[in-house]
Amino acid sequence: MAQVELKEVVKRFGSTQVVHGVDLAIEDNEFIVLVGPSGCGKSTILRMIAGLESVSDGEICIDNKPISKMAPKDRNVAMVFQNYALYPHMNVFDNMAFSLKMAKESKEQIRKKVHEAAEILELTPYLHRKPAELSGGQRQRVAMGRAIVRRPSVFLFDEPLSNLDAQLRTQMRMELKKLHLKMKTTTIYVTHDQVEAMTLADKIVILKDGYIQQVGSPVEVFEQPANRFVAGFIGNPPINILEGVLTAVDGAVTVQAAELTLPVPVAPDFNGSRKALVGIRPDAIKSGDAVSRFPEDWRIEAEVIVSEILGGQSLLEFSVGGNTMIAELEGRVIARPGEKMLLGIDLNRLLFFDPETEDVLN
Repeated sequence: MAQVELKEVVKRFGSTQVVHGVDLAIEDNEFIVLVGPSGCGKSTILRMIAGLESVSDGEICIDNKPISKMAPKDRNVAMVFQNYALYPHMNVFDNMAFSLKMAKESKEQIRKKVHEAAEILELTPYLHRKPAELSGGQRQRVAMGRAIVRRPSVFLFDEPLSNLDAQLRTQMRMELKKLHLKMKTTTIYVTHDQVEAMTLADKIVILKDGYIQQVGSPVEVFEQPANRFVAGFIGNPPINILEGVLTAVDGAVTVQAAELTLPVPVAPDFNGSRKALVGIRPDAIKSGDAVSRFPEDWRIEAEVIVSEILGGQSLLEFSVGGNTMIAELEGRVIARPGEKMLLGIDLNRLLFFDPETEDVLN
């Protein structure tokens, strides 16, 4: 178990700076997910913690001990890669035992640690098999087992589920979460998949172009994004963004957007009028009986573009004032293109962003 701290960490490749003064504190036993688009620096940060990339400036500490100059083998961290990195000529037992043999541990200790890890990961029946005889999910569990047997202070995961199909990814997410609860080891996980981030993380670190945009719990970054980028990156389907004008008169605030005028129950602190980008989460839009629970001025008339039924939910693409929006509705909503529908918007959940800086307006 360990605390990890990054202090003004910078990474340059030649004259190109890809990580810009990152400060991050990771508590003991936390499951932290670094998430962002390709090229945002998340894998580079992970590789610097592992010692696979050098730190250009700044310092990385584990339990207040600087490790930036240490060799990877001396950092007591274990990394699981995207491509499993298993030895094809070795069976599962030997793959998991390899690092212990290199450390010259006794045969009895190796056998004990491998069997303990195999039991946790439900790999005991497969210890004699070669990687080619395993499914993708089983291979990934072997890669995890190889990390577990080392009993590291910190687990590092670099997009470990990206090679798996959708159903297996869902299953492996659950396995990872259970593994973390059992092992109680500080875990740093990199992904570009915001669904993985939202379901796995105690805390999410959202990166863009080598800068941290926001750090917070899944609920915080979803409901209280720091800027338009975070609001757009976190959430599936993505947030609806409309250009609008906020007006405050005698303490009452309204927003005009997409030919609509809506009251704003929770408003930024300002007087007069100002332009704003208005964010509406798809799940803040309701249909059917739920609409009647909203005041009349929280309701809108929409023109259906297309409706998709996804099991117990429906996605509705609709048009209001020439603007296309998406609603994530409960139940099976059957609607024909061109049909008019009455929808309700939970205006308590409106988000507002500055059109120039794109920072959230408070």
